[in-house]
Amino acid sequence: MKLIRLKLGTAFRSLHKDFEVNFFRGEDTEKMWEFAPYCLVGRNGSGKSNILEALAAIFYHIECIYLTYKPEGFEGEGDFSKVHTDGFFPEQCTPDDFELEYYFHQKGAFSGAFSDAFQISKTLHILIKKEAVKAPQIFTLNEVGAIEHELSRTEVKEILPEFVIGYSSGENEVLSLPFFKMRFIQYDEYEDALRYETPYANPEGRLMYLDTQHSQAVFLTNFLMQDEGILKPLYNTIGIKRISEFRIIIGQHKKIGREKPEYDDFFERQEAHDYKEPIDGFELTELLVQKNEDTTDIKIIDKLKRCATTQYFDETTQILYLDYFVDGDIRDEKGDILKDANGEQIGLSQIKQAFRAHFNNDPFELFRAFQILLTLNLYDVDIKTKREVYNSNSIYVNETIPILPSHKRIFRFKDFTIEKTNVEDGLLSKSLSDGEHQYLHAIGLCLLFRKTNSLFLLDEPETHFNPDWRAQFISTLRDCLAKKMEESECLREILITSHSPFIISDSQEENVLVFKKDINGIVTVDRPDFKTFGASVNLITIKLFNRVDTIGDLASEKVLEFEKRVETEENLDRLSDEIFDTIGDSVERTMLINQLINKRDKK
Repeated sequence: MKLIRLKLGTAFRSLHKDFEVNFFRGEDTEKMWEFAPYCLVGRNGSGKSNILEALAAIFYHIECIYLTYKPEGFEGEGDFSKVHTDGFFPEQCTPDDFELEYYFHQKGAFSGAFSDAFQISKTLHILIKKEAVKAPQIFTLNEVGAIEHELSRTEVKEILPEFVIGYSSGENEVLSLPFFKMRFIQYDEYEDALRYETPYANPEGRLMYLDTQHSQAVFLTNFLMQDEGILKPLYNTIGIKRISEFRIIIGQHKKIGREKPEYDDFFERQEAHDYKEPIDGFELTELLVQKNEDTTDIKIIDKLKRCATTQYFDETTQILYLDYFVDGDIRDEKGDILKDANGEQIGLSQIKQAFRAHFNNDPFELFRAFQILLTLNLYDVDIKTKREVYNSNSIYVNETIPILPSHKRIFRFKDFTIEKTNVEDGLLSKSLSDGEHQYLHAIGLCLLFRKTNSLFLLDEPETHFNPDWRAQFISTLRDCLAKKMEESECLREILITSHSPFIISDSQEENVLVFKKDINGIVTVDRPDFKTFGASVNLITIKLFNRVDTIGDLASEKVLEFEKRVETEENLDRLSDEIFDTIGDSVERTMLINQLINKRDKK
């Protein structure tokens, strides 16, 4: 997809009513699908992150309208225009009035029966329009921007991004909120498939958020399943050689009843002392375990067992332990993994070969397996908490959703050990620095989803990076995403909020959106008035962040003291020595010395 425009008809967070941001301006349609992330910049509180939050909320709302599966009691009942009750209503969204336009390019034929508006490989111009207290409408527009066709339910599901992927390096709880709502829906979808013995393959919902547990899944999936050439730019930056071992722990101790508990209200929860573990019911992972000898439909847990080096099932605790010891890849004299005449890797370790064989050589299939298992960790979230999350617009998710202790989780990783360059012994992945974790997460996420027609919402992904990594971030992202990819396949859209001049310097000015908030709280967004690509860090800092000084404020105060002394000091040679002893090499010191020289020349 390619974003065109977002307009808000009502206030949202710090964005005022009638706020509008234009993304793609259409000057160069030939480059529409090239690698070109949007960089949203501005001071703290200028509103740039609110754009990511608005997009996440909008696509969550649209997704919930068109989901085939919805939890019992999720949808609100009654006439929305007369009474507002708990539950989901298509007429009620935050933001509640908006217009969103984007291009959507389908590489092949659309599935199902469609109108003439849907043609093979046609780029569609999509408009999602919602007025306050009304359900949204979704249209295709013609070449002059006029409404051409209102989409049916079946058609809408074809033109939404394959995934909406969120990542935040800080505590942007509002960005994560729609994603956590979707996780609850995905858990209930799984539980109902288990309880009612209906088919289940993957979660239907498209929203996906990267937290710590999912980050480990992304890292491991990429290592086991991706071509080494794709991973090299990422791993070289951090100095990672390989993952040497890891353990997967799967709890098979949790039962759910055959019948759902009866509540007067769907969101009413029995008190803790009234709850009893069901005697007759389903074990929660039962849907993921082989029930017969059918080898054409091997389940997720069985696949993981077949890939394991060793395994142990504790009969007392009903816990399954799977250990994986990764032997080294076979390499040639240059250190590269051996390949056949077709360029396929043949020197892979046995563990990698096993995972690729059982997960169809598809990284995404393995990640989906991890995602399903991680979702089961939500079994302990009570219905009252779900109600609070579903009906909230600003809840602090981490404070509301309890984090299960390790022994109660259904799925977790442990003893995740990696080898690094110039480090003699193996390191647990938790030993990596915040910056190393962040680099693996942000780049790894984009790498895993690189072949999907998805929307990436990355909120300050470079916060913990050192200057060198910040300078490399965009080029590494490009190298990972573009490897073995035709430009015509680059259908993803990436939005990055940032304060880093290095990231801006690697972005074309048409892809840099500068957010400013005036004294009245009005947010405006413009393109830079200079060429950002290749611009110096100092120039970007001055132009976009109004930071003229190139040194810290404490040092600047000292420079001001010296400036005053230049005018009054008699012994300028001694003052010059003091300046060089006190102030490091900088533009400010150079200007100060020039002032002193001018004073000396006048004398």
